[in-house]
Amino acid sequence: MQKKRLSKEEALQKLRHYCGYQERCHKEVKEKLYGYGLNKADVEEAISVLIEENYLNEERYAIAFAGGYFRTKQWGRVKIGYELKNKGVSQYCITKAMKEIGEEDYIKTIRELIEKKRESISDEDHNSYTRNQKIMNYLLQRGFESQLVQRELRAED
Repeated sequence: MQKKRLSKEEALQKLRHYCGYQERCHKEVKEKLYGYGLNKADVEEAISVLIEENYLNEERYAIAFAGGYFRTKQWGRVKIGYELKNKGVSQYCITKAMKEIGEEDYIKTIRELIEKKRESISDEDHNSYTRNQKIMNYLLQRGFESQLVQRELRAED
């Protein structure tokens, strides 16, 4: 069954609600508009209107995304930056969003994750080198920078 094509005004009204509900990136909104059957010119015009009306703001989106994923999922800057880049967010906005993550909170989160992972690894199975390697891999998968993780691991040994 094919979706009903919406007029530009109907699509714009739906998108105002969509963007008002939570922050969205330009890529998500474009995909939604194309899904409503709009052509390229109408999509670009609708994006412009949403930006003018402040429903769509890439910088605000990047800051909200970075802060949210850092606090709730405890992702590191590397993983957050990668995800934002995949969503088509500009490097300027990514950099600005990363600055919003406080250094103190960031290091504190690394320390907490190290401790949490250390407790989950049984001592009798691993020497300190393999235990630290497991912790390192765990934090790298979460998107934390290797030099920061290494520094914090050395500080705790």
